[in-house]
Amino acid sequence: MRAAGASGLKAQERRTGFLMLVPALLAFVLVILFPFLQSLRLSLYRYTIDMDQPAFVGLANFRRLLADPGMGTVWTNTLVFVVLTTGLTFVLGLMWAVMLNQRFRGRGFVRAASLLPWVLPTTVTAFLAAWIFNGQYGVLNALLMTLGVTSEPVAWLAEERGAMAAVIVTKAWLSVPLFMAFFLAGLQGVSQDQVDAARVDGCENYGVMRHVVLPHLAPTMIVVTILGAMGNLQAFDVIYALTQGGPIKATTMLSVEVYKQAFQNWDVGTACAVGVLWFFTIAVPTVFYLRILFRREA
Repeated sequence: MRAAGASGLKAQERRTGFLMLVPALLAFVLVILFPFLQSLRLSLYRYTIDMDQPAFVGLANFRRLLADPGMGTVWTNTLVFVVLTTGLTFVLGLMWAVMLNQRFRGRGFVRAASLLPWVLPTTVTAFLAAWIFNGQYGVLNALLMTLGVTSEPVAWLAEERGAMAAVIVTKAWLSVPLFMAFFLAGLQGVSQDQVDAARVDGCENYGVMRHVVLPHLAPTMIVVTILGAMGNLQAFDVIYALTQGGPIKATTMLSVEVYKQAFQNWDVGTACAVGVLWFFTIAVPTVFYLRILFRREA
């Protein structure tokens, strides 16, 4: 009787758990799965604004994209942007977290203020960055000319490398608070006894960081790096608000290319094809993240 009662209770718990998952599953199907399947279907069609009905073309959209040199530029831009932005954010976030982990007056206020760039709307930060990098009256040019670094204003957003640098710095500025929060949480778990033992053994600050802090933070670093790369692969608003993908295609990422194909060229089929390629590009770091996550739980 007890076994039957326990079995019935477990079955009821499973049904309750499934019912609690139904709203999330429904939201996933409606918001993510169905739009993705629809995009996957339309990627096999030629469908522009002047067509009444889409025409099936198979993999022609993908073949055209893969043969287009401009698409190679978009992929290269995306790779450069993701690698440099994630790397810069990682370094600055770790340095800032280590500093905020020290004891000093006003530490709580500085910690709270450090989250401000992350809390502000992205477009607001992008417009602020556009003012900073403006070639005529930008703050950055004024500072560089005052320090004697340059004798004339630099048109940052009108040059290919300058525009890419501006986009990378702006996105890193937005993401540093999030990285800092993860690293700071990890630093809180570092055993003070291990730190003291390392200092007794003769380790200076560098030795403590290398042999105690970094090994403890390694799992957090891996997860944060992968999540940061995934987020940067999806970046759109800050890029479009700052440069609109220009000059020419210097800052056009996969996300911006989808928007341009859909809402400037009005080519829904090609936009969906780019979106599918974008999806599988994002899936690469996602697979690594899920493997790490499931390995931890196991």
